[in-house]
Amino acid sequence: MAAVLRPSLAHKLSAALAETRLRLLNISRYPGQLAMEIIIPIVFASMPMLLGRASGGGAAAENFAANTGTANYVAYLLIGSNVFTLVSNAFWHVAYWLRFEQETGTLESVYLTPTSSLTLVTGVALYSAARGLVAAGLAYIVGCLIFQVNPLQGDVLLALAFIGAGLVPLYGLTLLFGALVLKVKESNALIGLMQWVVSFLMGIFFPVAVLPPLVRLVALLFPPTWMTNGVRSALLGVGFFFGEWYLDLAVLWVFMLFAPLFGFWVFNRVERNVKRNEGMGQF
Repeated sequence: MAAVLRPSLAHKLSAALAETRLRLLNISRYPGQLAMEIIIPIVFASMPMLLGRASGGGAAAENFAANTGTANYVAYLLIGSNVFTLVSNAFWHVAYWLRFEQETGTLESVYLTPTSSLTLVTGVALYSAARGLVAAGLAYIVGCLIFQVNPLQGDVLLALAFIGAGLVPLYGLTLLFGALVLKVKESNALIGLMQWVVSFLMGIFFPVAVLPPLVRLVALLFPPTWMTNGVRSALLGVGFFFGEWYLDLAVLWVFMLFAPLFGFWVFNRVERNVKRNEGMGQF
């Protein structure tokens, strides 16, 4: 019997990058969709901005500073809106890819090749991160310019470090979500529910300190909460959860080690159960 050849690390990386390239080429054909990803976070953040100006008058900035630690409510809300969009798109891209593969019947073909679905989902994650970072960065800069705020204030490099550290556990969490999609064979309804929960836990328009104690504890177990506050603290000086940037960043490093491994384990387990108990072609 011929030996079964397993793909090497180089082969897996090549397959993941091929998936990334495929999706980048595909989205490049729809510039309008990319433009909307820049516009939507600005519009999303502008609603509470304009409401605050209309209801708070000249004291809007002072009232905001008293509760958040910064009078720069424009940058504060834009950061929350853009990080939320980055997080939401991460879940959406992975879930939609997996559900699309199910509906078109190509997921079964993947299972019959040496390339695992986890290798391909890694490529989807790389594509999603690249697309999300470009859109979020442009949306933040354009939004700040529209509302006449300096987008480069604070420690930009530290803010980028928090974003980079936060993306790894974020995509580890998307594997948990992907496992749920595999099991229940649904993505749109799950994402709709997830977006409301995520926006609440992250505190996209308010500090998590105002949440009830139990809800605040749950929020602190969600890595994007630390990413959002880390970026705000680096750029606006609102205060790190543990007082120092390196302590908050260390928490994200713990999430970096735990979330991807746990996500891979759960996804593999659910995938094996689906193939063993439900068979192929049942999506």
